[in-house]
Amino acid sequence: MNGINHIGSQFRDVTAARATRDPRAAAMRAVHRAASELRRGTPVLLRGAEGPLVLAAAETVSARGLAELAAAGLGPAVLLLAPVRAAAVLQRPVPQGVGGAAECAAVALRLPPALLDPAALRSLADPTAERLLPAEPERLPAPALSPAAIQLAKLARLLPALVAAPAAEAAGRTLDLLAVEAADILAYPADAATTLARVAEARVPLQDAPEARIIAFRAADGGIEHLAILVGTPEDAPADGPAPLSRIHSECFTGDLLGSLRCDCGPQLRGAIARMAAEPQGGVLVYLAQEGRGIGLVNKLRAYTLQDQGLDTLDANRALGYGADERNFAVAAEMLRALAIGRVRLLTNNPDKLSGLAACGVAVEGRVPLRFAANGVNDGYLETKALRFGHLLA
Repeated sequence: MNGINHIGSQFRDVTAARATRDPRAAAMRAVHRAASELRRGTPVLLRGAEGPLVLAAAETVSARGLAELAAAGLGPAVLLLAPVRAAAVLQRPVPQGVGGAAECAAVALRLPPALLDPAALRSLADPTAERLLPAEPERLPAPALSPAAIQLAKLARLLPALVAAPAAEAAGRTLDLLAVEAADILAYPADAATTLARVAEARVPLQDAPEARIIAFRAADGGIEHLAILVGTPEDAPADGPAPLSRIHSECFTGDLLGSLRCDCGPQLRGAIARMAAEPQGGVLVYLAQEGRGIGLVNKLRAYTLQDQGLDTLDANRALGYGADERNFAVAAEMLRALAIGRVRLLTNNPDKLSGLAACGVAVEGRVPLRFAANGVNDGYLETKALRFGHLLA
């Protein structure tokens, strides 16, 4: 099962469970706060049936954070890496669990004492920095809570590399560390979709679509908003006519706003809106806050550096510790459902978007290509999309 269909399965399970249990807003807020703690360089206590784990992000941990981690830990700290990042570090394949998903497991490496230093840890986490690990670092059994630890780093949009050690349950209280449940972290992507609510709406005439509205959606933890751009009135499309046009578009600061030539995101965004404006019923563009296929803007810039060194888009993401596509299309499905749009013709070249929406219960009644010619800079990027991501660009 690929990552997108796995999220679809989670989405259906969580949707069914909403009627039988209380909302999980408190748990989601705890996950959100824990991600913020990692970004600040502060350790958090990860709890589960296997016993607590104290962890900090290798990218951000401070000297004080390392001291707190040492005080909370019951044993030597290890470096936890997502399997795809570990494969790049070890320069050999690492098993990734069922389905090959990057989040299914983690690799634990022994940390020499000299590397328990904030600057050294940042270099260990970042493949664009100097290599500091020994040529053959010692592998150790990964803690049972490692998958949740790796996911928490990804939710924080940090490199999925952490310093971790087993901890006493009382350590969180003694050191005033935030505690978060591993199960809540693993459930967060599906819960973030199923708790989305409309929070604002306005008419915003666009250059290519004068009759346009923007509706903002926010999850129960108050996280970053996703947007729906409605051109015309797609929600009023007659049931006996064609399904309304829709595009699932992940935000791209460099392409959408700056006109970057490295990708085709800007032309796809504007082209989709113009195409919808030409339809009698209009369409809806779901604008997801999932930059860089879900790895975040900072990590996308790191991936660009690796691409300039010879890697393609997919291998650059893997070298950072991320999967080929980390997006959660259940968010788009929930937004379409809230807009009373249950069937669509999808403007896309990406077959994974078709299967991702269908897995979440949206009726995809057709695909409308959205192709743009290479510009002399993004030729390799488009070739990688076709050959390695399976995009239909021919």
